Amino acid sequence: MEQLHWLAVVRHGLSTGNVTAQDAETSGAELIDIPERDADVPLAPAGREQAEAVGRHLAGRRLDLAVVSPYRRTRQTAEIALAGSGVPVVVDERLRDRELGVLDLLTARGVRARLPDEARRRERLGKFYYRPPGGESWADVLLRLRAVLREIREDHPGGRVVLFAHEATVLMVRYLAEHLSEPELMELARGSTIANCSISSWRLTAGRLEPELFNAVDHLHRHDAPPTTQEDVNAEPV
Repeated sequence: MEQLHWLAVVRHGLSTGNVTAQDAETSGAELIDIPERDADVPLAPAGREQAEAVGRHLAGRRLDLAVVSPYRRTRQTAEIALAGSGVPVVVDERLRDRELGVLDLLTARGVRARLPDEARRRERLGKFYYRPPGGESWADVLLRLRAVLREIREDHPGGRVVLFAHEATVLMVRYLAEHLSEPELMELARGSTIANCSISSWRLTAGRLEPELFNAVDHLHRHDAPPTTQEDVNAEPV
């Protein structure tokens, strides 16, 4: 099957839910007090600024398609980053965040205190296979990611595509693109906090996608971020 020429994943900008969740974890609370359902959580003001920085970084690159999670924070990130670019945008529910089921709105402390049996089951099975009641395991998320990436490759061979999605999506796209094992993915997850509006990307080299950037945030700290190479601006797909 023909590959994409370039694939990138952008995690959404800082959301109001991210801020509330971090405050809850830091304070030792058991519950995260987010009034909206997960799909409706918006960007925080800082998240909108991060999305603008992504837009400056992508400006001038030739992009064939953006595929976006339907969640409000990811749609807002894509809308801000791609404003005026003319890049076609497709919203795909398969890029939604992992569904947590009974663990939703619980901090790590809250899970241990209120659902100790689930905490033990999660510890025994590991993140990859543990499925909370009413939710998804990482393996479940991978099933939908495999499907959407296969369709993108088939519909846009040799294309340059950017995904706007979530923290877990970044890790799992890397798992798929680089053919990682479960232990390799778990080690990566333990050592990496995927930053808001970070960019991870892969470029076609010798017939396969090779890693180019992972969890990169340099573009968030400067006012001008031109394309890395002239190829990004005007080259034809291979």
